[in-house]
Formats: sequence, C-alpha cells, structure tokens
Amino acid sequence: MKIVLMADNRKNELLVNFCIAYRPLLIKHQLISVYNTGKLLRASVDIEVSGLSVDYSSGIEQLAARAQFNEIDCVIYLRDGREEASSKSIELLDVCDYNNIPYATNLATAEILILAVDRGDLDWREWLKESKAQ
Repeated sequence: MKIVLMADNRKNELLVNFCIAYRPLLIKHQLISVYNTGKLLRASVDIEVSGLSVDYSSGIEQLAARAQFNEIDCVIYLRDGREEASSKSIELLDVCDYNNIPYATNLATAEILILAVDRGDLDWREWLKESKAQ
C-alpha cells in the first residue's frame, strides 16, 4: 500500500514517535511525504520515505494529484487544530473524500488506520485498482 505521512509543524515530533512505534508495520509499505517530513522521518526513524517537492505547498499539490488518480491508499496527516488549515491541505483531504481514500488527522485515528492496513482491511483498494486497470 502507498501511505502518505504528514504533520503540521507542531505535530512533527508526534509523527516521528508514531513512526517509531509502528515502524514494523510501516516498513512493509511504500511511504510518501513532502520533502522535509520525509527527510526528518528517514533521519529519525530509519525508514524509507519518498519525499516530494521541497516546497510544502507544491508537495501537497502533488499528493492531491496522486489522490485524484487513486495513486495513494491512505493518508496519515497529523493536524494541529489550533492552526488554520491551508487551502492545499484541505484540497488533499477533499480529494481523499471524493475518491474514498481513508485518512487520519489525529493520533487516535492514525493508530486505527495503520492497524486496519496491517490487518488487510484496506486490501479492497488493491482489488479496485486492478479491476480499473483491466
């Protein structure tokens, strides 16, 4: 599965700790993030993360485009509820809603989502992609 990992600035440490805790599950999948977050996760957690554009806004646009074409399977985006969400991050979540791509925006739902991925609860996404390819 292709899993997006992101966090608002105040939640980066929480994302790192989440990835440390769930590293054995995460390394089984293709991980994607914006450039700086990917760099942070590679250095702190020692996991392979594909980093997109150096510019945060462009990276989120690229993720939204991938979501539009069902090229990602789930998003873990730890948001800081005290900050106003950027229009780009809202766009990404809207595209996920439109394409039935599950996402988590806090630690509790992130844990539920990653455990569901590990159990195979989202395997239907692979079957969906295969059926569209035929």
